[in-house]
Amino acid sequence: MNLFGPTEKATFIKRPNRVVVVCNLHGKISKAFLPNPGRLWELLLPGAVLYLEKSLQPERKLPYTVVAIEREGRPVMAHTHRTNDLVEYLLRTGVIPGLEGTEIIKREVRHGNSRFDFLLKRGEGETYLEVKSCTLFGRQVAMFPDAITARGKKHLEELAELTGIGKSGAVVFLICWPRASFFMPDYHTDLDFSKTLLSVRGRVSILPVALELNPDLSLTSKLRLLEIPWDLLEKEVEDRGSYILILRLLARKKLNIGKLGRMEFKAGYYLYAGSAQKNLTQRLDRHKRERKKLFWHIDYLRAHAEVHLALPIRASDPLECELAQSIKRISQWEVPGFGCSDCSCSSHLYGMRKDPIHTPEFISLLQYFRMDRLFVQEE
Repeated sequence: MNLFGPTEKATFIKRPNRVVVVCNLHGKISKAFLPNPGRLWELLLPGAVLYLEKSLQPERKLPYTVVAIEREGRPVMAHTHRTNDLVEYLLRTGVIPGLEGTEIIKREVRHGNSRFDFLLKRGEGETYLEVKSCTLFGRQVAMFPDAITARGKKHLEELAELTGIGKSGAVVFLICWPRASFFMPDYHTDLDFSKTLLSVRGRVSILPVALELNPDLSLTSKLRLLEIPWDLLEKEVEDRGSYILILRLLARKKLNIGKLGRMEFKAGYYLYAGSAQKNLTQRLDRHKRERKKLFWHIDYLRAHAEVHLALPIRASDPLECELAQSIKRISQWEVPGFGCSDCSCSSHLYGMRKDPIHTPEFISLLQYFRMDRLFVQEE
């Protein structure tokens, strides 16, 4: 089974906006349509291999569409508009665990204030099914979403309400990564969605389905349901933990940093490791504000640098110093004594010339602290 026509391979260069990528196709710089609103940091690294499908409509402004992105030699489906077609095929062949024997009554069905992807029937019972495309995974863990989704949270709430009127709700998370063993909501990125998933788990069938694509993007026979570590999630899905604040300083500056005195800062990106044992979201919001009383070392630098990213790493374990040491190993320079007055670290602030989010080393670091470290003992 293959959802796509013949594809051509290109090399990713950059993503100027959500729906367009710039790539190298047969030695020429080209643009292609990207039908995926996700963040895709972990897939769209410079040099990543893209699978492009050429449109049969010659009048289209962008003749090519990105349908898959290669990771570690394996294609990962990136065309969210075709995800429902794939799930329809899996439903009709009866291979999705938990949905065997269901009949598709209708696609794109409205109920309440939402539109769901499928209305299914098994016996006399009706099930509303929502499908989510999952493209975020580490070594063993797949997570969803990779960006905040208020729509996804509303879908879960309305699916759960169906039990009150004699119907049922289900959600399939489709994961094109055969190495995954576990599925979790990405509580680092979207805490509200994750708390909602936890609260509805007894009323909504949650089905994380992992599958594999062949090099020609056809579907293999490998399909399985991933384990959801609910006990771990009950412990970890809280607004506390550590974080990486990434600031961008556009020009070299000499700044007064509290008791550290006057220090010189190169132009570039600065990565700061911090923590908040409660109200982590509030702490990050404070860092984003320009006007505030200067208290921590980072406040003095923030007054002159723009916030590039604020990345929470929600965890019950204290990770701030371990995080700082990991950032040190991938950085170009260190700011001595910065942000570490209450520990034995040499610094909690490090610098890089390029945007760290476009480097494999930083993405690996982020994946480790957000996902992989939780399952090291499982390997």
